[in-house]
Amino acid sequence: MKIVPKNKGVFTFSRLHSPVLEVDLGETLLLETEDAVGGQVKDESTPLEKLDWSRVNKATGPIYIRGVKSGDTLVVDILDIEVSSTGVILVVPGAGALGKKEFKPRAKIVRIKDGFAHFDGIRLRIRPMVGTIGVAPEGDDYPTGVPYKHGGNLDCVEICRGARLYLPVFIDGALFAAGDLHAIQEDGELCVSSIEVEGKILLRFEVIKDARPEWPIVEYNDHFSILVADEDLDRAVEIATEEAVGALMRANNWSFEEAYMFSSIGVRVAVNQVVDPKKGVRVIIPKEIVSIQHLLKREG
Repeated sequence: MKIVPKNKGVFTFSRLHSPVLEVDLGETLLLETEDAVGGQVKDESTPLEKLDWSRVNKATGPIYIRGVKSGDTLVVDILDIEVSSTGVILVVPGAGALGKKEFKPRAKIVRIKDGFAHFDGIRLRIRPMVGTIGVAPEGDDYPTGVPYKHGGNLDCVEICRGARLYLPVFIDGALFAAGDLHAIQEDGELCVSSIEVEGKILLRFEVIKDARPEWPIVEYNDHFSILVADEDLDRAVEIATEEAVGALMRANNWSFEEAYMFSSIGVRVAVNQVVDPKKGVRVIIPKEIVSIQHLLKREG
């Protein structure tokens, strides 16, 4: 098993980055990660206005994966996630679903013990997840804090232990990176952060040749989720619905009208987060209705 330490990281997803490591398909990889604020919040008295925001959302990597070419799908198995014994959650004026209200910047240190996060006497069972995960994009660089077709700051609660993530590959080797672990987050991530933690991600990579998804896809439990992001939440839902209807048409040889009808009774939409520069949603389709091949598009 190869290990990448947390000091090897990037703040953009880019075709121009040099890889910090090369791995083979099927090889296990351990990524060590910083928390989303770069370890800058040591205690609750840390003045948030003095944080270096250029150090936020670091992703460990990038990793060059041998045998993966442009036009393929990178398959990422999340084998395990380990988080530290403390995390931090922030509220910052101007950020989050209620960012237009007047309130003070504040940090809270959250203790994590025996599988629970402790918030002012309330215990919450942790559900570790990966907030930022992706590959080099097709064109311009993307900050790690922005979600899009290449991945990025997806903040999807389903990117957790036991999940399989399908990412479109735009450059040979993919240049994969990940970070921004959350001990727990709910859909929406309303206040702009969740419990941000240092940790470790155990991964393994596979490939699907000569086909790729339009948007990242998560396979988790009994369903697939297509992850879509846009500056406008309504537009993100529209794009995600169109992707789902297209998959239903391919899987069942349905007309548009039939697939669109079925989307109201067999497909769900959930909001990943409403706080990033691009808002994120996911459209959820049971595996008994579609296969991964119906969700991919063949090159050419």
